[in-house]
Amino acid sequence: MNGRVLRIELRRSVAPWAGVVSLCVALAFLYLVSGPWWKGSAPWTSQWTSLALWTRFLLAVLWPLALALGALQGLRDHRSRMTELLTSTPRPARQRAVTTAGATVITLTAAFTLVVLLGAVQVIGNTEYTHLGWLPISLVAVLALVAGALLGMGIGRSLPSPLTPPALAVAAFVFVNLLRMSTESAVPTAVSGPTGVALLSPAVDETLNVFLTLSAPVHLGQTVWLLGMAVTGFALLAAATPRARLLALAPVLAGAVIALLVLPADPRRVYVVDEAAAAQVCDGPVCVAAVHQERLPDLADPGKKALRHLRDVLGGEAPTTVRESTAQRGIFDAPERSRTAVLFDFGDSVIADAEGEQLTRALLGQGMAPVCFARSARESGTVGELAAQGVVAGWVLGDLRPFEGAMHPQSAQLATAGPVFKELKALPWSEQVARVKAAHTAAVSCSGDPLTILDGGTAR
Repeated sequence: MNGRVLRIELRRSVAPWAGVVSLCVALAFLYLVSGPWWKGSAPWTSQWTSLALWTRFLLAVLWPLALALGALQGLRDHRSRMTELLTSTPRPARQRAVTTAGATVITLTAAFTLVVLLGAVQVIGNTEYTHLGWLPISLVAVLALVAGALLGMGIGRSLPSPLTPPALAVAAFVFVNLLRMSTESAVPTAVSGPTGVALLSPAVDETLNVFLTLSAPVHLGQTVWLLGMAVTGFALLAAATPRARLLALAPVLAGAVIALLVLPADPRRVYVVDEAAAAQVCDGPVCVAAVHQERLPDLADPGKKALRHLRDVLGGEAPTTVRESTAQRGIFDAPERSRTAVLFDFGDSVIADAEGEQLTRALLGQGMAPVCFARSARESGTVGELAAQGVVAGWVLGDLRPFEGAMHPQSAQLATAGPVFKELKALPWSEQVARVKAAHTAAVSCSGDPLTILDGGTAR
């Protein structure tokens, strides 16, 4: 590649604008929109895998954009009305294509790398869990942008019409949004069509779980598919005859066939649990997943204090550990529960955002009356369960206080819990203990409404 010609391309072609537009669009999405990438237990700057997956999520917009900008670049010879003149020069079309494609590849790669580096700087300050398993996810993203731009250039040169760039953008947008894996269920599944076909889309769905990552066959299959796409795009860009353009389609077709043989057909093999991230790191009876190990010091003392209170109230039936749940579940599925452990997850902001005595109260409530309806950035839980946790925690600690961080207002919590708390405290001591233990038993098995039991009702 001639360096002087490349510099001219970088100054005077669409290539720099491709990088600038991609960078601005990505940053606008990330910083001007209060999207799900800032919420829940897996924000884009919290962990390395979350960073890689959320930046891959951006390909739902960036990949169609790369195709359209590539097509615009491919129209250049036609717009200049010099096609015949360029064809008559002794310089091979392949060499001119290398320079044109190289400039766009450089700017798109630089733009996406800058976005990842910006997130990486923040991830470094937010987690102590480091690994390199996220790199393949981001490398495939870069390859997808490059392949999309090359294919756009090739199509733009083969179909020199002003309608080609917008048509490609719309087609690509439909492609990546119809063919994708939904992460809302416990086992991510294809939104439409077979799993292997859905994985041909370079974009991924929202990242809802910090313990899941893409499997190696997904990386391999998508790499083969995108390499075939890139080769076809370059061949179309350099092709000068109809026969050469027809032959140029062979790599992308071969890549698709091989990719479909490599990509998992079973949805359970698309996303896999990062066992190292989910491994438990403990301070005595209080444990968190390795991916959240930096939060253990703040959790340990409130967790141990909550366990002591539980032992005083429940005796031999009390949980003996506080542990972060790593079980996989879908949106609105019941969370994991245990008779021997206080299970929580950092997607529940009642616990995730609490500190000190408020955290002790939240863990005590979760240990006494574990929720059957999950709380997360997308799930509100019920005000009844929140009130029941407030009543039992207040009964142990001596005062009723609402929980912070819940979707339900504190006034609603107090309005629901207050009458039950007063009635419970007015009962003989033995009856108070009996109701609290009955509420605990019902909550652990999800066999009744603990607030109703505390109010004198019975389990279903």
